[in-house]
Amino acid sequence: MTVDIRRCAHPDDLAAAVTPIWHYFGRRPLEEQVNALRRVMPPERVHTAWDGDRVVGAAGSFAFELTVPGGRVAAAGISIVAVLPTHRRRGVLTRMMRAQLSDCRERAEAVAYLWATEDTIYDRFGYGIASLSAEIDLARDRSKPYGTHAPRAHARLLPLAGAQALIAPLYATVAQRTPGMFARTPEWWQARTLADPQWRRGNAGELQCVVLELEDKPSAYALYRINSSFDRGVQTGAVHVVEAMGINPAAMQAVWRFLFDIDWMARVTASLLPVDHPLLLLVAEPRRLRFALRDGLFVRLVDVGAALSARHYQPAPSVVIEVADDVCPWNAGRWRVGPGGVEGTSAAAELRCPVTTLGSAYLGGFTWHQLAQALRVEELSPGAAARADALFRSPCAPWCPEIF
Repeated sequence: MTVDIRRCAHPDDLAAAVTPIWHYFGRRPLEEQVNALRRVMPPERVHTAWDGDRVVGAAGSFAFELTVPGGRVAAAGISIVAVLPTHRRRGVLTRMMRAQLSDCRERAEAVAYLWATEDTIYDRFGYGIASLSAEIDLARDRSKPYGTHAPRAHARLLPLAGAQALIAPLYATVAQRTPGMFARTPEWWQARTLADPQWRRGNAGELQCVVLELEDKPSAYALYRINSSFDRGVQTGAVHVVEAMGINPAAMQAVWRFLFDIDWMARVTASLLPVDHPLLLLVAEPRRLRFALRDGLFVRLVDVGAALSARHYQPAPSVVIEVADDVCPWNAGRWRVGPGGVEGTSAAAELRCPVTTLGSAYLGGFTWHQLAQALRVEELSPGAAARADALFRSPCAPWCPEIF
């Protein structure tokens, strides 16, 4: 039987659309999970694969404003991508992903990005690894700060129901300047960030929210869970930090000092941290953080010209980049990139790469020198990679604090 690819037509269709992804979690989705998704993912942003009267695959996207170095761009946050094991190796995923990219182009979303459950899947659709993500697991008794200076901060625990008004502006301040983060809507805050259903807790406790004030102004916040446990009266539990944001260095130090000083806990853990997180220099014993890296975001430039034009470039001589793109042929060609802007050109190429490589460099997560060393870009003119690095340089590493 032929598999038919089509968009969802009604919010009720989302219940069937998420069935393939939840199959790989070993259970069916709860009604409250589907309802939460409906609040942030319109049905027309979901492609489904039908075999007769059954959904066998799906691929959806969120509408995001993605922060890029020096600006923002309309982007698709790709999610709920899956094909049932009964229909693998039939081209179902390829057809859905191509249809999704065409829709992104029609909606003028110049970039698509995602977290990959398997990092070998998305390269063939033009997604390149664009950031690294870090995690820590720190024994509290080894969390001594570096130096003696500690900002004076007042901490308040807030009920989740009233937290958005205070913490959303703090998040927005950080997101506005951090490549990889996106602007959260009120619906996203309520359906995703501050939602605390039982199924999201695992073995840990309820989601907690703390706001820290410096100089009588809210300056930092943290969302965290406590997993309390004891062994013959000795604490063995952990604080798991969901996200912690500070609008300046003093605020960041204060919020992490608060988290490290929560009593009755033996450890503090956190994941999805940026590779340039100040924690490495805020603690006296950095190796005790057990700072570990893994792949992070994957980025796909849907419209190369629009995507490159959306970001800022440092003062440096321009460079001509030739891009190959088999999936989105409208991107193929040569682009002159410089501090004054981006334009298509017939000039001789100085760098040549597939669109996946351009996605790796786009947010500043990887340098052109690194990509050349890994044979992911061909340097046709001596010094071109160094010039591209000078142009694409970003003051901070790309970071997204949540998996969507």
